[in-house]
Amino acid sequence: MQNHTLTNNDIEMLTLLEFAAQDSLQKYHAAMRQMKTRLETLDQDLKLKQSRNPIHHIESRMKSIQSIFEKLERYGKEQTLDAMEEHIMDIAGLRVIVSYVQDAYDILECLELQDDLKVVAVKDYIANPKPNGYRSLHLIVRIPVFFLKGRQDIPVEIQIRTIAMDFWASLEHDLKYKSVMAVEGVDVGPELKACSQIIEDVESRMQLLANALGDEPETEPHLIARARSLSLDALS
Repeated sequence: MQNHTLTNNDIEMLTLLEFAAQDSLQKYHAAMRQMKTRLETLDQDLKLKQSRNPIHHIESRMKSIQSIFEKLERYGKEQTLDAMEEHIMDIAGLRVIVSYVQDAYDILECLELQDDLKVVAVKDYIANPKPNGYRSLHLIVRIPVFFLKGRQDIPVEIQIRTIAMDFWASLEHDLKYKSVMAVEGVDVGPELKACSQIIEDVESRMQLLANALGDEPETEPHLIARARSLSLDALS
């Protein structure tokens, strides 16, 4: 392959493309930040009602322009910024790590109740794991973001999984990335799937125990409501 000397026109076009790409991606950055804030607010609200934080932590990530264009090529779409915004829904992504399986569904239900947020797709890999054993709840939501030119509803991918599911997925990713097919005679694929099934069984049993915590009287909301009705004179 011969080296190609860039002309002034080539350089100008590349500069314009980079500028346009960054302009597009900043919208997704803004949507990702706003969605993370909503989830953190939701977590604090649920804590008041459940006396615990259902969300253990939240991770965020943005796809690179290179990975976006590679995905467009796999989809058989034009590798343009317009095609990117039309066809790629997971440019901005959040991973929400929760304690129990029910927490994942509770968060989904709460998001569906937010009238300015649209849940456009749900893939339930918890109820229906992938063939390799992968389990997680995948959502695509559109969140309103306000810019100088007005409101835009920007898609954000949200993956909700338990701590155990995340541990499994991280190991599976590392083994896949390093192309490890066997470890000291162990066939990695079937072993990972068996581990996933064990985790699913343990989580079901832990959920039963966690449900028992929900049977306790909810005293905190009652106390909060009472405190809101008190006047300062009652404290003197």
